[in-house]
Amino acid sequence: MRYLFFIFFIFQLPLLGFSQVLKDSVFVDHILSVRLYPQGSEFANQLNSPLITLGEDRGLQLIFDDLAYDPELYTAKLIHCDANWQKSALRDTDFSLSFNQFTIQDYSYSVNTRVPYIHYSFAVPKVSKSGNYVLMVYKNRNEALPVLTKRFMVLENLAPVAAVLVPPTQTEDRTALQQLNATVNYSKLEVIDPKTQVKVLIRQNQHWDRIKFLKAPTFLNQSSKLLRYESFNGENTFRAGNEFRFVDLRFIRSRGVNVAFIKVEESLVLADAMVDQPRPSIAYNQYLDLNGLYLVQTLDRPGGNPEVESEYVYTTFYLKDNPGKEIVLLGALSQWGRIPEAKMVFDTKKEMYSTTLLLKQGWYDYQFAYTSKSGELNSEPLEGSYFQTENEYEVFVYYRGLGSRYDQLVGYAYLRPNKRRF
Repeated sequence: MRYLFFIFFIFQLPLLGFSQVLKDSVFVDHILSVRLYPQGSEFANQLNSPLITLGEDRGLQLIFDDLAYDPELYTAKLIHCDANWQKSALRDTDFSLSFNQFTIQDYSYSVNTRVPYIHYSFAVPKVSKSGNYVLMVYKNRNEALPVLTKRFMVLENLAPVAAVLVPPTQTEDRTALQQLNATVNYSKLEVIDPKTQVKVLIRQNQHWDRIKFLKAPTFLNQSSKLLRYESFNGENTFRAGNEFRFVDLRFIRSRGVNVAFIKVEESLVLADAMVDQPRPSIAYNQYLDLNGLYLVQTLDRPGGNPEVESEYVYTTFYLKDNPGKEIVLLGALSQWGRIPEAKMVFDTKKEMYSTTLLLKQGWYDYQFAYTSKSGELNSEPLEGSYFQTENEYEVFVYYRGLGSRYDQLVGYAYLRPNKRRF
């Protein structure tokens, strides 16, 4: 079904005037552990946003696993997008430094794992334009057979950005809110109308469903070329949420933190997470988390390569709550609730909700959320919201020059209120 939808999407792009919003997606169930991050030797690098600066030597690295015995022919293609993640008017030759079709040739077989897989790695090629991009990977050189899409950003440092966490201007429920004010210096840009030429976006915890576009600057200083965004109507205010729950799957010979049960069989590994409870009214508890992301790592084979030596574990999550609810598992492990396995099912015998995901050994953050009739996810009734929560925020500044056919990414700021590090 996922294949049929994307085939329709590919052939309809020209007819829709490129109005389709391109997202992070995995379209087949045998592709797992997809990550895209800046290249580097540090292990924690895989937690960083897929953002690089135009012209810098460091690039981006895509890695993913294919649960298969034999390698496939996978091809990668770059798609340039506007600030709203719709395909831009640029042609491939406008931004690609070579023919925009790249064969993924770097792969390795898993080593002595119960679930066999092939680990793929691809260095994203350099581009000549800044802005938003989507990396699409497809099978057998056929764009109608996509397996995944991943967003990334290329920055052109033309507009310095300053961001700061301030007390919310909204007095109601301010103990559950975090507000960010931003200032943009546009002295290097030719800005005639800031309201139409400059777009500012704030994102929380690398989660594309938790973003806010700042519609217009609250203050404009033409002499110093400064735009200030200090909204008083909640435009730049976020629900702070709570620290993420986590499960430690780095061990299979013993139980990791928050693992209630683990069993190693000849052909698979099974694990149960501890039973979770709703916590909206529990006092805030400070501890370290990954802000909804995950790290692949195995401690069963020290000194080895975790990307090819880690086992895949059938992991079941539990939540004790009343029946009749629509509940999903949130976090990067479930594509933020968008994969079918994210939906939890109520077990009448155990009187709790559960769902099972196939996860590579590592450390995984997650939360729970209710699904409304309109499809919106709300984690606050299950997780609570506290202004002390450690979150990460990113500010993106897009600019379109007069007569230009694309949005440049000209400014970026990273902010981590209440900073604590895993």
